Amino acid sequence: MKEIKREKLTGERALFGENETYITECVFDDGESPLKHCKDLTISKTLFRWKYPLWYSNNISMSECTLFENARAGIWYTDNFKALNTVIEAPKSFRRCSHIELENTTFTNAHETLWNCRDISLKNVSVLHGDYLAMNSENITANNLTLVGNYAFDGAKNVTVENSRFITKDAFWNSDNITVTNSFISGEYLGWNSRNLTFIDCVIESLQGLCYIDNLVMKNCTLINTTLAFEYSSVEADIKGKIDSVLNPKSGTITADKIDSLILEKDRIDPGKVSVIIRQSK
Repeated sequence: MKEIKREKLTGERALFGENETYITECVFDDGESPLKHCKDLTISKTLFRWKYPLWYSNNISMSECTLFENARAGIWYTDNFKALNTVIEAPKSFRRCSHIELENTTFTNAHETLWNCRDISLKNVSVLHGDYLAMNSENITANNLTLVGNYAFDGAKNVTVENSRFITKDAFWNSDNITVTNSFISGEYLGWNSRNLTFIDCVIESLQGLCYIDNLVMKNCTLINTTLAFEYSSVEADIKGKIDSVLNPKSGTITADKIDSLILEKDRIDPGKVSVIIRQSK
């Protein structure tokens, strides 16, 4: 395999069409699209300071690299991409990509990142800021994902999240087939207009969350400071502790230790389709 080491590479398309190359300890600067139409690259300890570093590429492995803020729209139309121990400061990374593996990777601004992508693995990934993560993407697994940014997973399909922490308003809107396990979520209007949304062993805080959902399942979950929940949702929920307020669920069963305010308006829903079970105190 060819090696390029400790070089500063500038100018547009600096290594256009590069194949079967090991790139290490390099800097890409002052030039768009340095690695366009490349394949079979291993990149380590390298800095990207300019726009569009990897487009239309295939079989890319990256470790201990940094994409600075101006390396925006960094990885588009690229398949079979892996990143390990990497920092991505640039927004709009990953668009219409497939088979993406990110591990021990940090995004400092993930605004509009991972859009229209498929087959994504996120392991020990931190998103410190960034709205609309993973919009319209599918086949996603995430373990130990820390996310700060609103509107996450809008329109996403086939998503499994475990051991994660989300601070995100309007997460999982318009989504389908989502399972979240052993995670914490804080954010208003969680899950609206989604289908087949499941939470297991989760702690959730949400103003007017979990509404307008077709087939919402909650197992052994805790709702803290969660009000006006379940409006127009079909729901099977087993909640530890109390729920502050429930408003007009469409159908299903809600089990909790206590519900402070239960609102079932017969001119808006059929209360006969809703079963509410309050556990007996021991």
